[in-house]
Amino acid sequence: MNSRNIPLLCDYYEHTMGNGYMGSGMKDKKVYFDIFFRRVPDKGGFAVAAGLEQLVDFIINLRFSDSDVEFLRSKNIFSEEYLQYLKDFRFTGDVYAIPEGTPVFPGEPIVIIRADAIQAQLLETFSLLTINHQTLIATKASRIVRAAEGRAVSEFGSRRAQGTDGAIMGARAAYIAGCAGSACTVADKWYGVPVSGTMAHSWVQMFDSEYDAFKAYCKMYPNNATLLVDTFDTLRSGIPNAIKVFKEMDISKCAIRLDSGDLAFLTKKARKMLDQAGLTDCKIVVSNSLDEWLIRDLVDQGACIDAFGVGDNLITSHSDPVFNGVYKLAAIEDENGNIIPKIKFSENVEKMTTPHFKKVYRIFDKNGMAIADQICVYDEVIDPSKPLELFDPLATWKRKTVTDYTVKELLVPVIKNGKQVYDLPSLQEIREYHRQQMDTLWDEIKRFSNPHTYFVDLSQKLWDIKDKMILDNRPSH
Repeated sequence: MNSRNIPLLCDYYEHTMGNGYMGSGMKDKKVYFDIFFRRVPDKGGFAVAAGLEQLVDFIINLRFSDSDVEFLRSKNIFSEEYLQYLKDFRFTGDVYAIPEGTPVFPGEPIVIIRADAIQAQLLETFSLLTINHQTLIATKASRIVRAAEGRAVSEFGSRRAQGTDGAIMGARAAYIAGCAGSACTVADKWYGVPVSGTMAHSWVQMFDSEYDAFKAYCKMYPNNATLLVDTFDTLRSGIPNAIKVFKEMDISKCAIRLDSGDLAFLTKKARKMLDQAGLTDCKIVVSNSLDEWLIRDLVDQGACIDAFGVGDNLITSHSDPVFNGVYKLAAIEDENGNIIPKIKFSENVEKMTTPHFKKVYRIFDKNGMAIADQICVYDEVIDPSKPLELFDPLATWKRKTVTDYTVKELLVPVIKNGKQVYDLPSLQEIREYHRQQMDTLWDEIKRFSNPHTYFVDLSQKLWDIKDKMILDNRPSH
């Protein structure tokens, strides 16, 4: 983990509110904030949770330097009491989160933060930008990996990522969701994302001939000879020269890469040429503005492709580049420690929040397939030995009773009283966990177009609380 402390990476209103809490006597008020999202990118069936490791690192190490405090003092709106509070800042609250790599669904809390009001408020921006970004890229990578149907996908997008973190954290998130590796070197050094790379067109252009370029490269890397064959003419120059060099140098562990043209047509031709030359083990790698739709079409058309390199469409989630996670107050505690639920109303039903300190259960059938999630009040326990009634919170008359099921509580304690209590898994462990969790989802939920709706229900107790709050706060006419 690479620790960074950027305390002023926040919205300015977090400080105006923090100062306001201080002045209003609410500094020590315990609050509960939920991070959740309302819509899956690309109209998909689920998202892939990611970014927790960086969030934990930020929270544990959050400190305000003298320079940070002096900067805020220069604004002439913050009390000395508040500025001193920042100088002595330490997070002392609790964090609960759904582990990275878990498929997650709209409306359910991915992260819950319980802390003093100022502490919780100061975490809003970094929490959202971290969870939103990595969850977005992991979700997009999951789609692209699934489209490849077992063929390796490498993330090639660093040069077109939106900034440093876009490249590095994007590579990390893509690896969680199943990408074989990345072209981003530092992602390997920092996080262990396998890094790979061969040549660009400029290598070929630097030599007097394509043949000379290929031969020089194979001399340097005889055990990793991947040649880019479309600098001049793929079929009449690139592939013939690659074959010539591979045969002359007796290189069997080899590959060619195509970065332009009709990839279905060219790869079929390339495969035939390679096989006729006896290079049946030579792999074919393709790149060039790929996404899940084009990859699926290439696979359906029988393209002879062993691996894909995917760049900007993955690292920016180009087709749907904003993950809509939000940070909303769900409850506060009174002076006696009683939890008081809070709700945000809206004319838009989708934007109405679910109140209270909550937990989330995933319900599996007898074969281990996920059938629904249920959001409950924090003190509820689902007993799998008893029938469980599920209902659609937007259409409460739609009810289903399930038996012969198992449950898993999704949110786990990560930080308690300011101390980390969760052993962060390695990136490889997160990746394997994600693979296992994907096997619990029905194929219908994993469809790219019009996926089956996976239900996220409320317990009867939580529904009753929310319904009463709605009725109690109706405006009078």
